[in-house]
Amino acid sequence: MRHSLPIAPQFYVTAPQACPYLNDRQERKLFAALQGDEAQSLNSCLSKQGFRRSQNVLYRPTCLDCAACLSARVEVKEFLPNKSQKRTFRANKDISRRATSPWATDEQFELFKRYLDDRHATGGMAEMDVFEFAAMIEETPVQTRVIEYELDKKLIAACLTDIIDDGLSMVYSFYDPALAKHSLGTYVVLDHIKLARELDLNYVYLGYWVPGSSKMGYKSKFSGLEVYHEKKWKKLKDIPNVSSELHPLNTAPVAEQVSELDFPGSEAVR
Repeated sequence: MRHSLPIAPQFYVTAPQACPYLNDRQERKLFAALQGDEAQSLNSCLSKQGFRRSQNVLYRPTCLDCAACLSARVEVKEFLPNKSQKRTFRANKDISRRATSPWATDEQFELFKRYLDDRHATGGMAEMDVFEFAAMIEETPVQTRVIEYELDKKLIAACLTDIIDDGLSMVYSFYDPALAKHSLGTYVVLDHIKLARELDLNYVYLGYWVPGSSKMGYKSKFSGLEVYHEKKWKKLKDIPNVSSELHPLNTAPVAEQVSELDFPGSEAVR
């Protein structure tokens, strides 16, 4: 019986730099190139192990003295909206959704810049120009869509979304900051949960949840939230002691982290 070999890319580590979520911390990332015929299966496989995609790279934090960043996803079948989320969905009943190919437009870029100027003016993406924005949207070797949201024929929100084998991965979302009463950030997540149900997918991947970070606090408000903690997906409610305190012993050496990863095809040789 013939078995295929696991698809294992070469991994690298970034130099430490200022953490965008927690003050006085340094972040470092473990990353690998996402390319070739097996890019789709690799994206799916590593997303289930806490990785995220940025263009043609897969990465996850591997900080020297902190393990606060936890990959988060909503289990669609377990999600029940709270009263506030129900109101948000009702308030946005006139918004229309459109899924398009990953192709950047001037309208998207203008919305993206308004969003950054209002919400992340000092962040690492604040100086992105139209060419860098186009690269973020268009440089993808995997199955990706731009989910656009319109109100009165005007683009008010968008999300770059990967379709992986068990869910939707929200790579990056942005919206019109002038429409605060619409709670568009929450609405886009709610609509992705609805879309995942329509597609019979189990999860919506939200990126990283960071205890102690005000930027990431909204994610804990979604019921059915799971986080990738100690090499397993766990219900957030089942790990009450998770915090942003420094805990370096929870961060294994990079070589050990890579050796413990599963890759497409690994099941066939075990």
